[in-house]
Amino acid sequence: MTVPAWAWIATVAVFVLLIATDLVVTRGRDSGLRSAALLSAAWVGAGLAFGGVLWLWQGPATAGQYLGGYLLEKALSVDNIFVFVLLFGSLAVPVPLQRRVLHLGVLGALALRAAFITAGGALLGHAGWIFYVFGALVLLAGVRMLRPGAPADPEKNVAVRALRRLLPVTGDYDGGRFLTRAGGRLLATPLLVALVAIETTDLVFALDSIPAVFGITRDVFVVFTSNAFAVLGLRALYFLLAGAVDRFTYLKQGLAVLLMFIGVKMLVSPFVHVPVTGSLSVIVAVVAGAVAASMGRDRARPHPRGGAAGPGAAVPPERQHGPVPR
Repeated sequence: MTVPAWAWIATVAVFVLLIATDLVVTRGRDSGLRSAALLSAAWVGAGLAFGGVLWLWQGPATAGQYLGGYLLEKALSVDNIFVFVLLFGSLAVPVPLQRRVLHLGVLGALALRAAFITAGGALLGHAGWIFYVFGALVLLAGVRMLRPGAPADPEKNVAVRALRRLLPVTGDYDGGRFLTRAGGRLLATPLLVALVAIETTDLVFALDSIPAVFGITRDVFVVFTSNAFAVLGLRALYFLLAGAVDRFTYLKQGLAVLLMFIGVKMLVSPFVHVPVTGSLSVIVAVVAGAVAASMGRDRARPHPRGGAAGPGAAVPPERQHGPVPR
């Protein structure tokens, strides 16, 4: 699909409007479950509405590709949330500051993904064989996801270690500041460490997920918009699911199967054509099956009284009500 310049400009304008609206709506509000659920529903509604616009503009085939990419990215973003919960807990980020880190992290992730998608589209346009390299990477990502991994540790993050070498890091937060001064020296706060850890973690996820979406469609416009709508709703989804990520026992395995399916689909594409409807069916079936199996296991095991913890469950109680970001 050849997308005219006005369509790109209009799409970016829509994203700017949605982000500004999100900031206005959420400013000064808590991150309760009801608020997070309404905001998540609004972002999902916006993403599906854009798919409807594509249907009317370019037809069902393009809209189906967008929906497949959107659902795949949305499902994979839940895996990001697993890691974000562990990172925030290990750094003891106060709940009020998590919103600030996630907002900036999502904007940074969107910019990085746009660059990756542009580069990936250019590579596919000049060297078609790169598509099969992408397929192999996606397949390997799925196999790697099946293996049990060590908990996320910011101290093992290469970017975080580089930051600590460049700037000393304070032991305490300074409101919503990322940088502070003490004794005439410029220091990084743990909030900047959290932002760097979140940003680089998403970068790693993008290296797996973006080639997977190229396995559904090679249209750069569709890949970018499906990524953007999935990523922009990530902050609200975090506050909705952060207290219950431990209940999605089989979701990681389901996502691994999904990536392996997409990888194999890309590798065998010269011999076997899987229509978009087939990919959509597999995505929905695998994710729904993993969630259903997780919920079934969750109901079968006993739970402590008090319900699910909130986003700050891993944060010490004395830091739960940290200063509001400036």
